[in-house]
Amino acid sequence: MPTAIEPDLLQTFVAIAEGGSFTDAARRVHRTQSAVSMQIKRLEEMLGRPVFVREGRTVSLTNDGEVLLGHARRILRAHQEALSAFSESDLEGTVTLGTPDEYAVAFLPAILARFAECQCKVHVEVICDSTVNLLARLEEGALDFALVTHGYGDDDGIPLMRDDVVWVTSSRHCADEQDPVPLALFQPGCRFRQRAIDALSAAGRSYRLALTSVSLAAIEAAVRAGLAVTVLPRSNVMAGLRILDERDGFPVLTDNRIELRRSESARSAVHDCLAEYIIDSFRPQAAAA
Repeated sequence: MPTAIEPDLLQTFVAIAEGGSFTDAARRVHRTQSAVSMQIKRLEEMLGRPVFVREGRTVSLTNDGEVLLGHARRILRAHQEALSAFSESDLEGTVTLGTPDEYAVAFLPAILARFAECQCKVHVEVICDSTVNLLARLEEGALDFALVTHGYGDDDGIPLMRDDVVWVTSSRHCADEQDPVPLALFQPGCRFRQRAIDALSAAGRSYRLALTSVSLAAIEAAVRAGLAVTVLPRSNVMAGLRILDERDGFPVLTDNRIELRRSESARSAVHDCLAEYIIDSFRPQAAAA
């Protein structure tokens, strides 16, 4: 048995256990998926037993993994408390960050967790809305930052990453085989919505709007229930969903670019710090794009 387990290995282990996949964990710990796999292989070799059962793209804990998870969380919490006790950061204040639902689900947990670990005195207020509405709020000075979809307004955002836009249906239903195909889409003005409609029209495939919502949760619920097909960034495709392609009769969609917009008034050290954390969190995805 090893005399010590490195915190980095435990952090990756916890990220996989909580997210249910190596891909999601790679985003959270800011490593490549292959690096994450190597870390878990090393951890399992150190322990002399497996901690995960691999089932396709998803994983679940073994009995030994469940035992380790409780210990790992306590160790990491104590490790962070020790570091915080000697932290000299004196940044305080409130920062407002806007983001569409789909980016909040895919990226904010990792960003905010890292930021809070080092800047625990800063209050981050998150506002979820469409890109169009977020840019209006940013112009009004009601937001400090906004994670938005590229292509709206002035082209002055900070590029963060590219992500495929894909057709998605339930892995247990066949809504994609209906004619016309039922769609669950975001509200008018959303680029994902327009891409879907334009692509189906160009391909000569008939469709009907089964559900329209500003909420990713509502759209995902309709898709999981087998009521509709939708379009999402690949980073939002979770377990229980199935990607459709040309073999299923769905045309290729143009990719999505995410960028960071910043208010002219957001110029304090607190704002600089959060901006740095956001940009740094996207670097692994940007490098892979």
